[in-house]
Amino acid sequence: MSTPTIPLASALGLAALTLSTFVAITTELLPVGLLPQMSREFGVEEGTMGLIVTIYALVVTVLAIPLTALTTKLPRKSLLIATLLGYGVSNLIVAIAPTFAILCVGRAVGGLAHALFFSVASAYASKLVPKHLVGRAIAITFAGSSMGLVLGVPLATSVGSAVGWRTAFWALVGIAALLVLVTASLLPSVSGDGTSHNGNPRAWRRSGLIWVGAANSIMFLGHYTAYTYVSAILRFAGVQEAAVGSILLLLGGTGIIGLWAAGMVIDRAPRVGLLVTASIMVLSLIGLSFTNGAMIPTIIAVGFWCMAFGAAPTFMMTAAIRTGAVSPDIAGAVVNGSSNLGIGLGAAVGAQFFAASGAMILGPVAAIIVAGSLVVIACSRRGFPTRPHRENLGTGSMSLSRPAAH
Repeated sequence: MSTPTIPLASALGLAALTLSTFVAITTELLPVGLLPQMSREFGVEEGTMGLIVTIYALVVTVLAIPLTALTTKLPRKSLLIATLLGYGVSNLIVAIAPTFAILCVGRAVGGLAHALFFSVASAYASKLVPKHLVGRAIAITFAGSSMGLVLGVPLATSVGSAVGWRTAFWALVGIAALLVLVTASLLPSVSGDGTSHNGNPRAWRRSGLIWVGAANSIMFLGHYTAYTYVSAILRFAGVQEAAVGSILLLLGGTGIIGLWAAGMVIDRAPRVGLLVTASIMVLSLIGLSFTNGAMIPTIIAVGFWCMAFGAAPTFMMTAAIRTGAVSPDIAGAVVNGSSNLGIGLGAAVGAQFFAASGAMILGPVAAIIVAGSLVVIACSRRGFPTRPHRENLGTGSMSLSRPAAH
């Protein structure tokens, strides 16, 4: 049996979405690699500077579902481009911020754009391909997230270490501007009809969507409890500050492996794939406790942890859409909001443990939290079925028109 192919117009659209998620995730996570430099310039503790990750995530958590519901009548392509412009404005404000307060404002603007972006992008991907290829389309789209981790954050961290953290944000301003042009050229147009379906509490419970959101939030909470301060973990293990970007580049490459593996199984065995993903995360984070601050064992443990997490967003987003409880854009908003709830709380929880006990306590704390996500996944067969219910792929009351090739 031949492997189904994606039409050229849809493939170009998915390429544009992939580049867009690259900018989105790089914007969101860039401070992770630059916290030491930024905290020194603004005269705040590194744990306090980590709150700029929390602020960003809090805005997304609060606004993702309401903004998605309010913008269903707007053309999808224009809305997506507007979010990319929002990322550019956010990075511009951060790049010129004279005070910590203005820095926080810039991050809040980015959170506003992010509140809409992944909701629109995930629904877009689900409508660019036939129903039986939705999982693959979302995996392709989310490859941009791994590219952001593999290339965007590490390279920007290296730039920030070499010539200043503000230069890294200026570079993102330019990349976002170029991507607006690329997206306008490559992305086929789809339209919202204003009938986005939110479902109801009973439908969320019956379909398992509420458990998908809970598992996703807990997993992100655990991950970002430690990952927000991964620079500190690496420096504790003996990695020089100037080399952190290079190490993150190496570690981010493992996320591509995880994403590739997710793409191989997501349309056949999504439940098993996600259970394995969460289990590897837990074991890797526990492993950090036994490295005793040794550089190579620490890098290996973080590498397996990042590899597993590279697969997680694809599994979670696809699971939410496949529940059929809500339209794809609202499913995207549920995952986006729950992800950022976990990110924001994780950065705050990590800051407390980091301040009290140092960087190496973060691994075991994160492992305990991610184990909670593993339990939810194992207990919810509705939200995470053994095999996908194909009739639910890409369903929902919001009808997006089939893509028209430009």
